[in-house]
Amino acid sequence: MSGGELLSFFGVAAVLVITPGADMALVTRNALRGGRLEGLETIAGIMLGLSVWVTLSAAGVAALLTASTTAFTVLKVAGAAYLGFLGVQALWAAIRGDAIDESAGRRAHSPFTEGLLTNLLNPKIAAFFTSFLPQFVDPGEPVFGASLALGGAFMLMGLVWLVALASTVASARGLMSRPRVARAWNAVAGTALIGLSVRLAVAER
Repeated sequence: MSGGELLSFFGVAAVLVITPGADMALVTRNALRGGRLEGLETIAGIMLGLSVWVTLSAAGVAALLTASTTAFTVLKVAGAAYLGFLGVQALWAAIRGDAIDESAGRRAHSPFTEGLLTNLLNPKIAAFFTSFLPQFVDPGEPVFGASLALGGAFMLMGLVWLVALASTVASARGLMSRPRVARAWNAVAGTALIGLSVRLAVAER
């Protein structure tokens, strides 16, 4: 890969990393509910999920999944349902008027599991890596190794961004302890997660 291609890769990757999505919404919610530690646990789950998709993409398996209408649909419906479930949880916490730490104690899954499932159940990630990474692999390069390296670089950028986000958001927990603010935040988080759920449900390959 030439220097220009490498610069192009990092430029595009940087824009994609900071674009709001399910990962950012989940890290923000959990960092506010449980502090920096729960934010980091969520990130660990996200990174594990991404590493699975990067590996499957590099091996060509993810391409087979995205090519199968049935497999893609089943996975995206499951992913949309899970995001919707998390969104409903947050909206219910807003209706009850839960404090941030109260809603954290009533979660169905650990922050790590939430981050992991949100990524593993999202076939759009498989489609993304399958279409994005090969653009930067030169003919003649070992596809598997090059794809793993590029995917790893993408994940590292995402890791740095999400850790910074979790640390910043966790520092605002004092403000979120106010009942009205906590209720408003739960409502916003729930609406965002449900919106992401709908977007995933109607997504095409």
